[in-house]
Amino acid sequence: MSVYSGLTDPAARPNILCDLRSDTVTRPDAAMRRAMAAAEVGDDVYGDDPEVNLLQAELAAMLGKEAGLFVPSGTQGNLVAIMCHCGRGDEVIVGADYHVFHDEAAGASVLAGVALHPLPLTATGGLAPDAIRRALRPDDPHYPVSRLLSLENTVGGRAIPLDDMRASAAAAREAGLAVHLDGARFFNAITALGCPATDLAGLADTVSVCLSKGLGAPVGSVLAGPAGLIDRARRHRKILGGGMRQAGVLAAAGRHALRHHVAGLAADHARARTFADALAALGAGRVRCETNMVFFTPADGANAHLRKRLSERGLLIGGGSGEIRMVLHRDIDDAGLAHAIAAFRAHYGG
Repeated sequence: MSVYSGLTDPAARPNILCDLRSDTVTRPDAAMRRAMAAAEVGDDVYGDDPEVNLLQAELAAMLGKEAGLFVPSGTQGNLVAIMCHCGRGDEVIVGADYHVFHDEAAGASVLAGVALHPLPLTATGGLAPDAIRRALRPDDPHYPVSRLLSLENTVGGRAIPLDDMRASAAAAREAGLAVHLDGARFFNAITALGCPATDLAGLADTVSVCLSKGLGAPVGSVLAGPAGLIDRARRHRKILGGGMRQAGVLAAAGRHALRHHVAGLAADHARARTFADALAALGAGRVRCETNMVFFTPADGANAHLRKRLSERGLLIGGGSGEIRMVLHRDIDDAGLAHAIAAFRAHYGG
């Protein structure tokens, strides 16, 4: 079964009371829907959508960047950034478990002609400065040209310490590389690290921030960086089919999320810890917790059976074998958390 598979019987979905597959499953609440309905819109390809323009400017300012670009997805935001920083035949140094290398279908290579050079992660989820230096290509026509270091935070839910990020970025800059940050869960990272947005964003030339994960907007990410680079990014977005028209209804959701949902991420993290502690007390498998994510490896290996029985109790978890990722998000309140814990206890007899 695919990790993205849900219930085998769609008719059973209304009986699901708690969905822990991902924080991408959140749905706009009433206040966000009102903001979307009230949005003033225009044609964003012409630069005429007021809500899009405000979203881009506001998030760029939050990150300490000159400009922003609204894109349909974080994957497109990362690819557009790579296309701005690199030419065909250039190379990106990236973590082997980072989304850009592991989960974006090799788009940088397929669509941009850019090579990806994966490095192993350190114990904190970062990239060792010495490993970055060793990965740099010599000036030799046999090799691609090292152009960009692509970082990520959070990684598998783990917030990488700022000092580790600084050291990685410094190693890249010493060699003349640009730095991109995949900040799909950027605000989860700074919530866990307890730092201002500019402290993390300032380590990179460009940052991609997703609005449709923990922040709860239905669609979209923003790529932020220098104004000249963002001008080029707009062209690349168009090439990739990401130019949108009256996108203000989506941008309004993102603006609402930035104003009202960032503070709630700390509660998601706290509920994840409570959930992890409850699972650990069952003694049914290995448990670890990172920000808003709980990872559970059933000792009996019966993942499919567990998934089926939990769905019968109104709890939906992800597919796959081995470690199961479960994500707390704004649609899971204290009652939802209690339901999830009770479903696991009922299954394991805890």
